[in-house]
Amino acid sequence: MRANWWKVLSVILLGFTLTVGLLGDVPRLPILNETIRALYFHVTMWFGMILMLVVAVYHSIRYLRSNDLKHDDMAIEFTNSAILFGVLGIVTGMLWAKFTWGDYWSGDPKQNASAIGLLMYFAYLVLRNSLTDVYQRARIGAIYNIFAFAAFIPLIFVLPRLTDSLHPGNGGNPGFNAYDLDSNLRLVFYPAIIGWTLLGAWLSTVRVRLRRIERKLENKLINQT
Repeated sequence: MRANWWKVLSVILLGFTLTVGLLGDVPRLPILNETIRALYFHVTMWFGMILMLVVAVYHSIRYLRSNDLKHDDMAIEFTNSAILFGVLGIVTGMLWAKFTWGDYWSGDPKQNASAIGLLMYFAYLVLRNSLTDVYQRARIGAIYNIFAFAAFIPLIFVLPRLTDSLHPGNGGNPGFNAYDLDSNLRLVFYPAIIGWTLLGAWLSTVRVRLRRIERKLENKLINQT
């Protein structure tokens, strides 16, 4: 039980996020109104995604240094979880945009950059699945993962700030901290980031164990034949 404390913490934090995030008081701001509750899901999921991509890059580097497949397992599964959170983040962002900007997809620079970034990671999955040799797949995947992350960060955090954007904190718009991230929002916002990140780590570690079990079974079958 002690080893699983962080899983329990994830359940508690996400339960708190869902309950207080949907039922608690929020600032009554023009246009945003109740839709500001999407902050607890859209933004925090993307924070979790970034943290999982950092873990994936770390293990990609470790694989290139050691050729140990256990690091490749961690890299691919944390990337998979990050992609899942990225897709959920875009979907919740589109719902938010519909009620605040008037359309699900308005061609906002940050929307476009986020979509391009996710497409880069979908290409990473396609590239890995196109390679049959395990070690070649792991090595090429690790190199791609490192460069994809190096391109992804400026793509979603730097480039949208250089042009007009509807997103807070971009294109001259003030960020949430500047005018409306009050104590009530922070009370849920920061626990939500931790909760989603821990959930992503949980999903990733379960998938890593499944991947290793499958590899052991495959090796047994090969040895038997």
